[in-house]
Amino acid sequence: MLRTRDLIRFTTFALAILLFVLSVILLTWSAWWWIGVIIFGGAALSGVRDLVQKRHSVLRNYPVLGQIRFFFETIRPEIRQYLIEGDNEEEPFSREERSIVYQRAKGEEAARPFGTKQKIYDPGYQWLTHSVNPVHNDNPNMRVVIGGPDCKQPYSASLYNISAMSFGSLSANAISALNRGAKAGDFAHDTGEGGISRYHKAGGGDLIWEIGSGYFGCRSEDGSFNAEKFAESAALDQVKMIEIKLSQGAKPGHGGILPGKKVSEEIAEARGVRVGQDCISPAGHSAFTTPVELCEFIAHLRELAKGKPVGLKMCLGHRREFMCMVKAMLQTGIKPDFIVVDGKEGGTGAAPLEFANHIGMPLTEGLTFVHNTLRGAGVRDDIKLGASGKLIHAFDIARAFALGADWANSARGFMFSIGCIQAQVCHTNHCPVGVTTQDPLRQRALVVTDKAKRVENFHRNTMKALVEMAGAAGLSDPRTFLPHHFMQRDAAGEMVTGDTVWPYKPEGFLLRGEEVGHGYLMRWNRADASSFSPMGEYV
Repeated sequence: MLRTRDLIRFTTFALAILLFVLSVILLTWSAWWWIGVIIFGGAALSGVRDLVQKRHSVLRNYPVLGQIRFFFETIRPEIRQYLIEGDNEEEPFSREERSIVYQRAKGEEAARPFGTKQKIYDPGYQWLTHSVNPVHNDNPNMRVVIGGPDCKQPYSASLYNISAMSFGSLSANAISALNRGAKAGDFAHDTGEGGISRYHKAGGGDLIWEIGSGYFGCRSEDGSFNAEKFAESAALDQVKMIEIKLSQGAKPGHGGILPGKKVSEEIAEARGVRVGQDCISPAGHSAFTTPVELCEFIAHLRELAKGKPVGLKMCLGHRREFMCMVKAMLQTGIKPDFIVVDGKEGGTGAAPLEFANHIGMPLTEGLTFVHNTLRGAGVRDDIKLGASGKLIHAFDIARAFALGADWANSARGFMFSIGCIQAQVCHTNHCPVGVTTQDPLRQRALVVTDKAKRVENFHRNTMKALVEMAGAAGLSDPRTFLPHHFMQRDAAGEMVTGDTVWPYKPEGFLLRGEEVGHGYLMRWNRADASSFSPMGEYV
């Protein structure tokens, strides 16, 4: 049923039709009304074309009105800045950054004339050092094998995959497009904590099943973990890895609730709840409360999943708590197959402003600490590291590899590839391009077959750019980037090397009791495998 808000979207189109009909009637009075017939008839025909075309989501949801938007986007950049963009410093990504994603998704050249638009002399500016002897590499489909000593079914993953976004927060069409694109491009799609939906299954793409504190898809009636339901879904061939979400970058330490009125039959099916029932994600897990219990839960899931890789996802908070986990790994001999470090810059459709802006560690610092702690404990070689948090361009991904990552995930980059325009109304159910809405009429704007191809294109072209960037640095594999390949300006405007800013700590230094600075050893000595750290003390 059309609602008032929906009718407003079609007002311009309806007005064009009305004025066209009126102009035809008034032709009996004056031949001058041929002008109106031509103008308004053209607008009406354009609106019809907007509704039936499958390339632009905005036009399908906003016939005629969307054409006006695109008209202003063709105006010179200097004028467009004031007419459309304004001075909006809160936008997570600039229009220029998004346009690169759109071009790669469409398979277009993402080149830019007239040199860099970065402020290269400002503090914090970063760049990659290149070689006079570059390497040519024709293999953009590089893989990383994920699975530690206890893993019986290791997974060969792409170096770039779709980060966690749940069905419910994303529309059915969005999930379908992402998963079909992942299938076509041979890379993985993280389900988010909303469970495995029918749209994930229909797409056929490789899945990383994320298990959050609500245990959606593997929960009992009381919300606790259900081993039998977990084993059933984990046995699906599409499910390649299991990811225990401890926290996410946008709102670490914060739970969530999907009101019952939004829980449709499809969402209830994926999450294992009743239609109309509130979906509650507690702030913390109920299946474990100590570091040792966390390790035992990892082993339990790996056994239930018949040896598939099981890992953790977290935005780093208290650093000592992570060291407690590592000590528990050493004590129990149980290690996750992988850890995904999520930066606090990661996004979500709904997070309290204070959490989004001020809680959680940024990816650079979090990934550096996790990587060095695992090196210090002598377990880095057994655990693969993933990185997520605004990694949409090849430079961002390359720098994550230099900081210790084995692969990278992106949510927003792939959202842009299926048409997200950052309207920032994700929480209202009124997404103008059908990406973050459960409204069937608005979802119609997102044509799955077209957008799935763009997902595939974006992945392929981003990987191609990453491989080319590695070649420019004289490397045959982007995973061999190291901190010294990067430089940045410090607060005084002087350039400093990456290994000065993000140094790799010595292997085994924590086991040997060596103090290497930044409080590593002090926190390690205070970490306890049997309990997490006291709040606020030596974090």
